Parts: sequence; structure tokens; C-alpha cells
Amino acid sequence: MKFIVRPILSEIKALYQKPISSQRFKDYMSILQGPKNGDLKLPISGFNPMAKDHIIQKIEALQRIDTEVEMERTIKAILPKLVKPTITSQLDIIVVLNIADDLKGGWTHFYTSDYTSKFKLDPFIKRQFCIPYFWTSETYTIQKVRSRTQEYICRTYYQLTHQQPKTLKEHLSQEIFIAKNSLEDIPKNKVSNMAAIGAFYEEYKHTEKYDIIFNFFYGDIGSESLNYKKYGNKEMAGFDYAKYKSKV
Repeated sequence: MKFIVRPILSEIKALYQKPISSQRFKDYMSILQGPKNGDLKLPISGFNPMAKDHIIQKIEALQRIDTEVEMERTIKAILPKLVKPTITSQLDIIVVLNIADDLKGGWTHFYTSDYTSKFKLDPFIKRQFCIPYFWTSETYTIQKVRSRTQEYICRTYYQLTHQQPKTLKEHLSQEIFIAKNSLEDIPKNKVSNMAAIGAFYEEYKHTEKYDIIFNFFYGDIGSESLNYKKYGNKEMAGFDYAKYKSKV
């Protein structure tokens, strides 16, 4: 099994240097789906084809730290930890980073987009794609590139060898796997309020209800943005709990 980085930043930058117009959108769709309508030639759906000039600045920030080269280095470091002798698949997984515009992009909702990019991977896995997400609201560092690449490689590998999660328990199992295979050392004291989120998990671990699973990971602030019921959980608490469980 191989994970192969497909460089995209220069190509996308050239697209964004064109005037915002219907032609730019058509050019974007051509990159996305190729000559066949409804197809997926290259997974760039996280990019907003009509993003303003700030997206070029974000692309250039990633280029300055050689992001796509660093992604290749990270993949070489993480794969020996993941691929087991029993996994004989000869799949070549194409890795294409996406920059989602949660800063000025009207059609990008951070919490739902983040959830989809981490858990709803079937459409991409079936086409042998892995899509690490970056956000326009972020400040990019080499360490962030490494950790983000590692996380999404692990998620893709996990769903290749398991299945797309349905229950809260299956969601958490995936994220514990991510934390256990992290290239970083995650100290226990980095997470807090584990008793409350742990009790919530035990009560709802067998549920398949999206709004409850969503609240576990994104907290009341995420749920409120969608008019979902609030349960008193903190933002990103579920991901912190996964890190905590990976160490116990």
C-alpha cells in the first residue's frame, strides 16, 4: 500500500489568479471532475472556486514551508507504523491537500466540513483518495503540516481496514487509533474535563444519531450553529477524549 502526494498548490494558485467569473468556475470543475460530468478526477472539493484573494496568500504560506514535500516526508515516517504484514493490498492512495475557506467562504461551515472530512470518507476511499484538510483561518507551520498529514493518512488507512463509522463508539475508536499512531507525544495533562465527556460517551456510545455524535466531538458551540440540542460539552471535547483514551 502506497500513499502518494499529488501536488496541487501551484495549479490551484494559477486558478485563483484568474478573475472571479463563470470561466473560473468552469476551470475548477474541469480539474475536479475532468471531461465527464459527475465524475471525480481530482478531490479538490474543499476549495471554494470563488474564493477571494486571501486564498492566494494562504497557498503561498504553505508553499513557503514546502508543504507538499513535508507531506511526503511525513508519509514515509508514518507508514511503517501503520501497514501490517497481513495487509497485502497493492492500492496506491493519492493524497491531495485541500484548503477550506472558513474565514471568508460563505458556503463553508467549519464544524460540518471538518466532520465530513474526518468521518465521511467512503466516496474518496472508493476512488483511492486521501484529502488532508487545512483551513484559511489557520496559521501554518511545519509541525501543523506533519500532524495534519499524519491524522488524515491514519483516518484513510483506518477506514480502508475497518469501515466508515456509524455509532459513537466506532467514531471514537477511529480517533483513538489516530492518537495512538501520532508522530507526536501527547501528554495526559494536555486534556481536561475527561470525567464529564467520559460519562456522556458511556451513555450514548451505541447511538447512531448524528446530532449526538456531532455534539460529542464539536460541543455545544458546534451544535448551536446548526440549531441542534446542546448537552453541555466543550468544543472539540471528543477529540481530546480520544487522545486521553489513547494514553490509558
